[in-house]
Amino acid sequence: MDLQAKIEVKNLSKKYGSVQAVTDVSFSVSDKAVLGFLGPNGAGKTTVMKILTGFHFPSSGSALVDGIPVDENPLEIKKRIGYLPENVPLYGDLTVDEYLEFAAQAHFIPKPKRASVINESLEACALTSYRSRKIETLSKGYRQRTGLAQAILHDPPILILDEPTTGLDPNQIIEIRSLIKELGKRKTVILSTHILQEVEAICTQVLIINDGRIAAIGNPEEIAGTMKGGDTWELDIKCREKAADKSDTEIVRDKMQLLGNVTNMHVGETKNDYVPVSFFVPADRGSNAGERIFDWAVYCGFKILQMNRKKLSIEDIFVKLTSDSGNESEEAANE
Repeated sequence: MDLQAKIEVKNLSKKYGSVQAVTDVSFSVSDKAVLGFLGPNGAGKTTVMKILTGFHFPSSGSALVDGIPVDENPLEIKKRIGYLPENVPLYGDLTVDEYLEFAAQAHFIPKPKRASVINESLEACALTSYRSRKIETLSKGYRQRTGLAQAILHDPPILILDEPTTGLDPNQIIEIRSLIKELGKRKTVILSTHILQEVEAICTQVLIINDGRIAAIGNPEEIAGTMKGGDTWELDIKCREKAADKSDTEIVRDKMQLLGNVTNMHVGETKNDYVPVSFFVPADRGSNAGERIFDWAVYCGFKILQMNRKKLSIEDIFVKLTSDSGNESEEAANE
């Protein structure tokens, strides 16, 4: 790797009794990167996160944080990681201030520094005006903020966040996303989420896990390329020359076969003197597709009024990679 890896996982497997939760998983996350960790329920995400944070140990393989094996020195690992589990373990009878004071003590933060680090965490998570409120009186969104404040309290170089925007309203989601994106500029972040738009908004890299195995890893463009997918093209075409015995739709449909190397062709009925056309160009045939489409239009005497290229989205990729197999519930294994 070009960058020093903050997290490195090699051939990681985890078994709970007869349930194989994770099988032969390998990946690395570099410094100042935000990794989006995607997968259906029960795919193995939480198991991997618990191993990385030292709460569970691997059955085989290895997981290293800053070069330290998680199963050899879990206390040192916990110093370097801020962890926000999906269900945040909070003490409802404590105020936010009291809870963060407790967390600061647990992280061995010296007493003279506790007030300043607590204030910084409260401000970062927009909790300053709630510091004297008992946690049991907070909404789910503000409990989530309190959990995130705890995760960043000791200024760890690595953050592992499991569904951090669960229960937040749209404005709060935007704020937390912005905070995570800002944290990713100076920390290594692993973000597990079911919100695919969140990955597109925040993450520099994506890892998709399915049935305990890695289905894909890379940025969205790299993943789309390895899937041998392709692009859908949508055109509005105007016929320069009219035919007495054929409609514009029929003329365009007859000429479509000359384009070649496309599938899922659809030629609509004429609208406002143009014909809507759509087709799919497979990735292995997509080199210079736009140029070929223009050349085809000129050869056929067509005028392209509009042309859109629709690439595979994160949602398209996720569905393609995870829709064909069922998964055992890892939550049952983790109880």
